[in-house]
Amino acid sequence: MSVEIQPIEIGGHLVGSHETPLVIAEVSGNHNGSLDRALEIIEAIASSGAQAVKFQTYTADTLTLDASGPQFRIRSGHELWGGRTLHDLYEEAHTPWEWHATMFERARSLGLIPFSSPFDPTAIELLESLDCPVYKIASAEMVDLPLIREVASTGKPMIISTGMATLGEIDAALTTARDGGCRDMVLLACTASYPADPGDARLLSVPTLREAFGIHVGLSDHTPGIGVSVAAVALGAVAVEKHVTLQRAEGGVDSDFSLEPNELASLVRETAAARLAVGPPRFGPTEAERDTLALRRSLYVVEDVRAGDKVTQFNVRSIRPSGGLATKFIEVVLGRTFVTDVQRGTPLTWELI
Repeated sequence: MSVEIQPIEIGGHLVGSHETPLVIAEVSGNHNGSLDRALEIIEAIASSGAQAVKFQTYTADTLTLDASGPQFRIRSGHELWGGRTLHDLYEEAHTPWEWHATMFERARSLGLIPFSSPFDPTAIELLESLDCPVYKIASAEMVDLPLIREVASTGKPMIISTGMATLGEIDAALTTARDGGCRDMVLLACTASYPADPGDARLLSVPTLREAFGIHVGLSDHTPGIGVSVAAVALGAVAVEKHVTLQRAEGGVDSDFSLEPNELASLVRETAAARLAVGPPRFGPTEAERDTLALRRSLYVVEDVRAGDKVTQFNVRSIRPSGGLATKFIEVVLGRTFVTDVQRGTPLTWELI
């Protein structure tokens, strides 16, 4: 039997198996180099009903080297970024540090939880100055145990993405976070490919990780559309993270696997519906089914009859609504005799025959 995991609080929102799923909208590089566009995306996220907006805090130089060797290039056949150097890609995608205060302020003014993924200690220092309420560890960084320890020392909740990770690596990351001072954590199941194929989502990892580590689990989803995220919530995911842009057709480093605002709104609605739908098993009619229960078929007198008439297939039938004898008794009552006059439309009872 699975152990009940208590909800945790992230930015004033409860996150847990019985709570509305936390929908995290990732801006990433979809600002396309414009602060105004970043703010417009934040406003669209707030209008969608999502609860949180996430950024990434790095520069190209804090993340990699300005080098062109093969190991510093995306493979040439990559669907989105083939042949680009890491430094060039991160230079285009990074969010300038001087934008952060404005973005955090705008998000908070709209009721969103703003937070970020730091990639080095200087990023943590910046985010702490902005009172970042929660931190995200990206999939590629979850093996950077010194970074995890530094983030954990803030005492803030942590969301740790597990793309590419073995169970041993996940265990090491969680142990490091706990030893570093973090008490509230959420793991995100993740397929770290961009875009990701739904067939690679392996969503049964959501309940598996929950049982293995006794921790809340969500999904970082890079597949097209919202179907995979909704399915993850049905399997117990407490949070879903999706990249968001204004219009995919406008391009950008992440646009191909990002949702547009109307799709994000659908994600919010459908994941909330999925959470409500996954209740404990029960059988028999619910209170909500009461009206329909009255429409079950039963045996009715369908022609006017007189006392002494035989019950036949022509004067008694199985019809809607309920109220008469159960339909299983039709063979029992056929051939019996009515003991009184009965009007058409009367439910058949034992007292009438």
